[in-house]
Amino acid sequence: MADIADRASGPGAFSLSGNRPLIAVAAMTATVMQVIDTTITNVALPHIQGGFAVTQDQITWILTSYIVTSAIAMPLTGWLAGRLGRKRVFLLSVVGFTLASGLCGAAQSLPQIVAFRALQGVCGAALVPLSQAVLLDAFPGEQRGPAMALWGVGVMVGPILGPTLGGYLTDNFDWRWVFYINLPVGVLAWFGIFLAVSETPRDRTRPFDFMGFAMLGLAIGSLQLMLDRGEIKDWFASTEILAEAALAILGAYSFVVHAATSPNPFINAAILKDRNFAASLIFGFVLGLVLLASVALLAPMLQMLMNYPVLTTGLAMAPRGLGTMITMLLCGRLIRRVDARLPMLAGFLITAYSLWDMANSFSLQMDTWTVVSIGFIQGLGLGLVFPPLSVLAFATLPPRLRTEATGISNLARNLGSSIGVSVVTAMLAVNTQIVHARLAAHVTPYNPLLRFPAISGVWDMQTPAGLSAINAEVTRQSALIAYVDDFRLIMIIVLVALPAIFLMRSQTSPARAP
Repeated sequence: MADIADRASGPGAFSLSGNRPLIAVAAMTATVMQVIDTTITNVALPHIQGGFAVTQDQITWILTSYIVTSAIAMPLTGWLAGRLGRKRVFLLSVVGFTLASGLCGAAQSLPQIVAFRALQGVCGAALVPLSQAVLLDAFPGEQRGPAMALWGVGVMVGPILGPTLGGYLTDNFDWRWVFYINLPVGVLAWFGIFLAVSETPRDRTRPFDFMGFAMLGLAIGSLQLMLDRGEIKDWFASTEILAEAALAILGAYSFVVHAATSPNPFINAAILKDRNFAASLIFGFVLGLVLLASVALLAPMLQMLMNYPVLTTGLAMAPRGLGTMITMLLCGRLIRRVDARLPMLAGFLITAYSLWDMANSFSLQMDTWTVVSIGFIQGLGLGLVFPPLSVLAFATLPPRLRTEATGISNLARNLGSSIGVSVVTAMLAVNTQIVHARLAAHVTPYNPLLRFPAISGVWDMQTPAGLSAINAEVTRQSALIAYVDDFRLIMIIVLVALPAIFLMRSQTSPARAP
């Protein structure tokens, strides 16, 4: 693969270097391929579990291996791109990710597919940061808004469309096509990058801070494992979760101390000193939380409480992605004319309103239009946030730091997604039990509501079937209340983070760096 990349970036290689439309298409293709893979396998897990005859605990390693290795490898993007050249790393990542996808589809056992998913995570970690860095450098300042809007469509819509595409491929073909679908997409992305992207100068003088990388990898990997396995292991009642939490704290502390004292830290301190970029990490974290945590709640709610099939669930959630695309494309042009902080503010307020509406409008009797309309409104809000956030984050950052900064930015968003999903899932389980106990306390022979003729034959407390029917309904009602409480929690997080927008400078500020 190294030989291929060398020839692709060598002086005699045929290229359309600098062709901006082709650069945008290639970067978008690589981005979509990677971000869809974060959710496309979720709906196929039951089929993979049946095919390999493994337990529920074991099958989750297919997700965990990808998430953990991707999170650990993502901060390496800046150093690798500086050492080897950005185009070369980009091409190697696409080749590795595509080959790993084919190996996942051909896997014959659980250890094989877990190992290939880990390889897929390592190779795919650089795709999204490098795509963003390439677009930031390819387009001048006044065109970055539309470019970031186009790129953001892939980042934001990919996770939403992933379950729909995965459900379609699994139902109509086989779970292996969830991975095989990446093969033609990877080939197209590779040729686009090969032809259009220019190579960057190499910096062979910056040493590799192995200690810093090791401690950061320990912290991120332990945290991801703790979050992914916490629900299965009953959180801190498990020795494994306690050990992973201790390792995460130890790794984070060691990394901070080492970074403060090392002359060549793994992450350049100048990046975090930039006020715009530091504030953007907060919003990126919240954006990742809202984007995936709400999807992680809505999909099982529709399937388990409303009895929606997998494909119908995906179709009901698709308008959220449509709303995101509409406002992203409009916002890309809008931020060239107004202060980019204004669309961000409006987007977060619309998102908070949609979450408030979900907390107050969702019920077991709601129709599909309620899900579609609120999801569309939420998509409109999210689409107003991403393009200006991407522009403002790098507005005052020197170009030489962009590649490394994009890796950190995407890591913050991924951590927001993983932490958010784990927190809302844990709270869902706890609140369901609490509400179930409160509702069950009212199920007594003295409750007049249980003596109506219309329901007495179904909810009969004197028969096992009647008690089972009552318990099933109490469980459904308890779960819905727990889902609604989670949506309300996400709304509060969005509103609490909102004042941080005033820490950012406008992209037209006189203090902008040259």
